[in-house]
Amino acid sequence: MKIGILTSGGDCPGLNAVIRGAVIKGDKLFEDEFIGYKDGWRGVIDGDWMTLPRRRVRGIGRIGGTILGTSRSNPFADGEDGAEIVRRHMDENDVDGIIAIGGDGTLFTANRLFEAGIPVVGVPKTVDNDLDATDYTFGFNTAVEIATESLDRLRMTGDSHHRCMVAEVMGRSVGWIALHSGMAAGAHVICLPEFPLTIGEICGYVKSAFDRGRAPLVVVAEGFVPKDAPEGFMDYDLDEFGRPRFGGIAQALAPIIEERLGIESRATVLGHIQRGGEPTGYDRVLATRLGTAAVDLVHHNGFGRMVALRGTEIVDVPLTEAIDSVKAVPRNRWDEMRILFG
Repeated sequence: MKIGILTSGGDCPGLNAVIRGAVIKGDKLFEDEFIGYKDGWRGVIDGDWMTLPRRRVRGIGRIGGTILGTSRSNPFADGEDGAEIVRRHMDENDVDGIIAIGGDGTLFTANRLFEAGIPVVGVPKTVDNDLDATDYTFGFNTAVEIATESLDRLRMTGDSHHRCMVAEVMGRSVGWIALHSGMAAGAHVICLPEFPLTIGEICGYVKSAFDRGRAPLVVVAEGFVPKDAPEGFMDYDLDEFGRPRFGGIAQALAPIIEERLGIESRATVLGHIQRGGEPTGYDRVLATRLGTAAVDLVHHNGFGRMVALRGTEIVDVPLTEAIDSVKAVPRNRWDEMRILFG
C-alpha cells in the first residue's frame, strides 16, 4: 500500500516518533510506501509532499517538533469542496489511505473527509490532553514535565523576594496541565476552566499561604476566567476554526491580587515552551505505539477510526468518539486537589 502521513495543528513532542513507528512497521511487515504531506492539510490540498523511506526516519523519535511541518489549514475553508480536492491529489499520487496526526480540529476534518468517502485514520495528538476516547495523548507528559520544572524555578525566586507568582500554563478549555504540574510543584491555588473560582477565593488562598510565611504560587490554565469576572474581562481573537486564541489571564490576575492584598505579585506565561524540545521517554513510547497501531488500522480497512490508549493497551475507536466531546477534568480530581490549596 501507499500511505500518506500528515501532522496538523499545534506542534507537539512525539510527532516524529509516530511517523517513525508507522514507517518502520509498514516497511518491515507490509512493504508499504510512505509519503509525508508538508504542513498538515495544506500539503494535501496543494499536492506538496515528500517521500518517507525508512532511512529518512532514522533517529527522529527523540526529536521534538515534526519533520513534516504543520499548519492549521482546513480543506473545507472558504466553501471549498475539501473532499474532492483531497481525493484528486490522492488519485494523482496513488495514495491508498491517509494517517492524520492531530487534535480535535484535525480529527474533525478527518472525520468529515471520511464521511465523504476519503480513506483516513486518526492518531490523537494534543499537549492539553483534552481529546476524549483516549486516556492520555502523547505530548501531555512532556508539557507537564516542562511546566513543573518551570514552576519549581518560580517558587524559588518567589521565596527569595516574598512575592506571589502567577504562572499561566496551556489549557484552552480544560485544565489537565495546570492540574498535574500545579500538584507536582505544590501550588497554593490552581485555576481550572472546568471549576472557575472567584477572584475573592483566589485571593483568600493567596493570603492564607502568605500569612503562613510562604511565597504563594498560583497556577492558572490559559482558558480560565474567574467566576465573578465582569463581561469583557478577557477579549480573545479567533483562529481559523473559530476558537479563541487564549493567553493573558496571568497578567490580568497578578495586578488584581497585588491591589487587593498588598502582596507584590508577578505574572509569567510559559506559552509555547511547554510543547517544544525533546519528548519524554513516556511520550516517545506512547507515540511509537500509536504510530505502529495506525498502520495496522489502515491495513484492516479501519478508516474513520482513531487509535487510542485505554489503560495500558492501544485500541481503536470511531473518530466521532474523539470529537463529540471534550475530556474535562472530573469533579473527583478537582475535590482531591482543592483540599491542598492555601
